[in-house]
Amino acid sequence: MVAMSIPIAYFTVIVIWSTTPLAIKWSAMGSGYAFAVMARMAIGALLAALLVVWLHGGLPLHRRARASYLAAGLGMFGGMLCTYWGAQYINSGLVSVLFGLSPLVTSLLAVLWLGERALLPTKVAGMVLGSVGLSVIFAGGTELGGAHATVGVAALVVAVLIFSVSLVWIKRIDDDSPPLATTAGSLLVALPLFVTAWGLADGHLPHAVPVRATAAIVYLGVFGSVVGFALYYYIIRHLEAGRVALITLVTPVLALMLGNVANGEPITARILLGAGCITTGLAMHQWPAVAALWRDRRG
Repeated sequence: MVAMSIPIAYFTVIVIWSTTPLAIKWSAMGSGYAFAVMARMAIGALLAALLVVWLHGGLPLHRRARASYLAAGLGMFGGMLCTYWGAQYINSGLVSVLFGLSPLVTSLLAVLWLGERALLPTKVAGMVLGSVGLSVIFAGGTELGGAHATVGVAALVVAVLIFSVSLVWIKRIDDDSPPLATTAGSLLVALPLFVTAWGLADGHLPHAVPVRATAAIVYLGVFGSVVGFALYYYIIRHLEAGRVALITLVTPVLALMLGNVANGEPITARILLGAGCITTGLAMHQWPAVAALWRDRRG
């Protein structure tokens, strides 16, 4: 990737991750969730493939690279399909809040699957508090919009689990291919699956996709699927873990506010309580990295 300002890359990732849930919701309005996610992935796959050929001369195809593409592609397919389906029934801000559970689930799976060191007490407390927040949100099914909202929340939880399993699987493979190549490879693996899912769910091209939905699909295909991931991997290589961890604390709050202002999504007391528990639990889980960053800066 061409060298760029770290603060600009950091800010851009926050903006992309904060706006992605609302864009997902808008992209499916008038086009259907299956078509929206399929079209997004087609745009992302084409762009990522062109960039890989331009910057790296093509995709690495050694054994670990292929295994990494498979793990990432299957995770992308299962996770995104559940996300798009569930997002039909819940607020966009809540989508971001629920994805705040990802680091908690991933660290637990890493202990079980990768044999990483035992969880610190603060991490365990963070997981417990995150579970409490999830329970609070589930308990408000009627308040969120009835049975469909409860099923929507459940679909997002499944999406988080799938993404977390995929991430740990990728880490277990330990491929050293360029991040952009992994992104392109995973999109190329996932795209035929998304086309199949669209065919089974509907299979018909929308007669007229609203302008807002079209803009959201293109935005997600370019920025959500390619630019966001590339910049995220870029800042991971240049910043301390504590600073990177702060992104996951900021984006759910911004997504809730954006959904309320731009889409008229209500922020109820129950959602605030559940989101507060999940965000606080995530902060406790990430505290060792953030605390280390603070000590280094003071030193």
